[in-house]
Amino acid sequence: MGGGVATETHQFHVLAVDDSIIDRKLIERLLKTSSYQVTAVDSGVKALEFLGLLDDVDVDNTDSNSHHHKVEVNLIITDYCMPAITGYDLLRKIKESKLFKDIPVVIMSSENVPSRINSCMEQGAEEFFLKPVQQSDVNKLRPHLMRGRKSQNHKRKPVEECLSPDRTRTRYNNHDLEL
Repeated sequence: MGGGVATETHQFHVLAVDDSIIDRKLIERLLKTSSYQVTAVDSGVKALEFLGLLDDVDVDNTDSNSHHHKVEVNLIITDYCMPAITGYDLLRKIKESKLFKDIPVVIMSSENVPSRINSCMEQGAEEFFLKPVQQSDVNKLRPHLMRGRKSQNHKRKPVEECLSPDRTRTRYNNHDLEL
């Protein structure tokens, strides 16, 4: 079916961030089912540490510099509501980083708060998923990964459907949120 791009030889690497062990295990299982390589961490601080972006959060720079050139992450999916560093804070730090600003970031939340969704999308999130995340949500990640692989400078393409056919909840993107 069309060239098998990067699935067998080089898996896409997803960093999953959630302080809830249940949600973290769920997203990890869904991503692995879709053949993604997954690194799961339980806080925004650990995500920043993994990416080597902890310089201004009172951590010794010698450690973060050595780690940060080795990390290849193709997508970051994070919970919105976490202690210390929220998903929104994490999104902002990633988008401010020279190294990681082009990596797609997806926010997850159990709360459907339009203003929260709007600010995440304005800050550069690719998607906003309502929990519990399902396989149909994970299936929506591949186009972001493929686009990120081809060219880091492409703008997001409009999404044709805003309603999942298999679910009743709305899927949000930048075009839905102009108020």
